[in-house]
This record gives sequence, C-alpha cells and structure tokens, in this order.
Amino acid sequence: MTTSGAPVAADAVDEAAGRLAGVVRTTPLERNTRLSDATSAEVWLKREDLQTVRSYKVRGAFNLIAQLDDVARAAGVVAASAGNHAQGVAYACSALGVHGRVYLPRTTPRQKRDRIAALGGSMIETVLGGDTYDEAAAAAAADARATGATIVPAFDDARTIAGQGTVIREAVEQLGAGPDVVVLPVGGGGLLAGSLAWLKERHPRTRVIGVEPEGAAGVAAALAAGEPVTLSEIDTFVDGAAVRRAGDVTFPIIAASDVELVAVPEGRVCSEMLALYQNDGIIAEPAGALAGSALGMVEIPDSATVVCVLSGGNNDVSRYAEVVERALIHEERKHYFLIEFPQEPGALRRFLDEVLGPNEDITLFEYVKHNNRETGPALVGIELASPDDLPSLLKRMEAAPLRIERIDASSPLFRFLL
Repeated sequence: MTTSGAPVAADAVDEAAGRLAGVVRTTPLERNTRLSDATSAEVWLKREDLQTVRSYKVRGAFNLIAQLDDVARAAGVVAASAGNHAQGVAYACSALGVHGRVYLPRTTPRQKRDRIAALGGSMIETVLGGDTYDEAAAAAAADARATGATIVPAFDDARTIAGQGTVIREAVEQLGAGPDVVVLPVGGGGLLAGSLAWLKERHPRTRVIGVEPEGAAGVAAALAAGEPVTLSEIDTFVDGAAVRRAGDVTFPIIAASDVELVAVPEGRVCSEMLALYQNDGIIAEPAGALAGSALGMVEIPDSATVVCVLSGGNNDVSRYAEVVERALIHEERKHYFLIEFPQEPGALRRFLDEVLGPNEDITLFEYVKHNNRETGPALVGIELASPDDLPSLLKRMEAAPLRIERIDASSPLFRFLL
C-alpha cells in the first residue's frame, strides 16, 4: 500500500487507476483547433472540467480514502481545500460512507461551496475560515489532532499524488502513445508530482511543463531555495492553484525530475478563460485555464503532440466581470486616468470630441464636483479597440488643455479598480 510520505512509483499510479475504475469518469481528450493553430502543434485538451465533480481532484481524494481501514473510516476524515479538493472529498465520502469535514478559505466561491454540500450530502460538513488555503490547512490539521480523524491532503500525500497521476496515465492511454509535451497546472504540486512519477518510468522522453500563476509561484520558489518555502504574499485570483508553500512530499519528486516551470500573469489566464468560453464553448475556472494560457510563452516545436490538462470547470459566473477586466488590462486595451475638468458647461463634450478617438470607449466615469474650486477631478476608464491605439490617445491627451494623469498598474490606487 502507498502511504502518506512514501515515494510515488508508476505502479502506485496504475493501482490507483484500478481503484478509480467505474468511480470517476474517463474524461475526453479533445484536439483543440484554436490552440493547435496558434502553436503549429497538435494540442489536445484533457477535459477534467467534465469530471464527476468538474475537476481532477476527486481522483486523489478517492484513492486515499478508499485505502483506509475500518478503524480509520470510523474516525472520519478532514480536509482543507480551495474548493475543488473539497468536492472530491465530499464525493468520496458519500460514495464510501465515510463522514468528513472540509475547511475552506473564506474566498472560496459560493458556487463551489454549494456543490460541496450537494455532493457530500449528510456525510460532509464545511467550515469556513481564513483567507488562503494554508490557513484552512492549519485548521484542518488542528481538527485531526483533536479528533483522530485522517487528514486527506489536497496534494501532499503519496496516495493523493498517485490518484492525481491517473489523469496523465489516462490521457496517454487515449492518445495511444506518449505525447511530446505535457502541460500541467501547478498549485501545491500533486498533479505535477503524480504525472512526473508515472511518466518518468513509462514515457521518460515526454517533456513536462508545469504552469504556476505569477502571483503564487510556490514550486518555483521551492526549487530556487532547494526546499519548500512559504511565500509572504500571494494573489488568490487563481484560487485552485493559489498555494503559499509547495508540499513536502511533492517537492522531492518534482526536484528530482527534469521539469520546466513557467509563471503566467493572472491577466493572461483571464484572456485564456475568455477564449475558451467564447471560441471553444468551454467554461473553465482560472486554474483550469492555466495550462493553455502558457502555450504562447514557451517554445513548442511544429507538429509536436501536446497534452494540456484543463483541470477544472468550477467557475462562478459572478466572477466574469473581474475576468473581463483583468483580461483587458493585461491585453493593454483598458487604461485608467485621473483628469481635472474645468467646472464649466461643455468641458466633457470637448474632451470627447478632441481627445477620445472613434474606436475608444469610456467604460468608467466618476466625477467629484468641488463647488469652491474651478476644476474637479474625474476617474476615467477608457477601453481601446487595439493596444496599438494607445500612443495616439496619449498624444492627444498631452495636447489637450487638461491636467491628465495616467494610473499605472503598479500604483496602489490600481488595487481599488480590480
């Protein structure tokens, strides 16, 4: 039996696949025309967004809980999660008749919280606390110490890792051969470690690329330091991969492998989410779009066979406004300015006529009038048809008889706009 801290071998992944047979779905492996054309490669998406719980996390959770003995099952299980792992734990608990508690950050989207309750039914309870996965993990660990329940880690356990590795095992089986390149989203490193362990023995020539969100590149930091380190700050937007510290079990597996890591800006992830939705008809959560968003940042040989894991589709529709905003800013099509307008009739009309171009649109206008002053400040958001239009807009602004200050993305004020 594979235990919590034991090394993970390809055989453990194969055994996990046997346990999962008939329990989780064999998700489709689909060629994606958009990404294939963009890279001149053959890009295949492993659609884990169509999994039983709309993410691959059920694989690791079920593989661990299924191996517990009767005494451990009676004591129950606890887990910490940013949302997807909790859904996997809930499904596994319901299927196996084991009671579980899952600890979630307060930032977990409501859509995910509702799904956890629906999947687990009477066998699961949820506890909200903290702002990050790591704070939730600390609470789960305290629960386990107090109650004797078994912790089901989201990534840092050999049984979880082996279960996650079945994603790539399944994709290779569907493809009929080892791919040239595998691109994986990376949070704590469970999917990456499981895939590396299996590929190292079964298809050692496959190139593996791990993709982290730029605001939470914990595995890259660990590799640079030679051991897992805790990031002082993280951007939690890519909630399924926003982890402060790489796993103690996952790290040695990753460090011993020839893996490439790339950090993708959150705005670029948003652009890929929108492309998946608008062009491919796929609803992906931020972590689900990580792998595809990296393809334009790494060199892929022409005609190479590439498998990208689309890891999850648990996206809250209420987040799309922020997704669009981040994408436009990343694409340099959305810009913000502070403009001092004279308090006189026709001032805004002159700005529209003399400064704003025909393909430019005001998407935000917040004006503060001061009765005892000759001018009043306005916060103005302008969307461009193309980033190439920015130089001409700035030139017209410079020539205008107005005081105009561009708000740079590095400004603290910019945080209030996202």
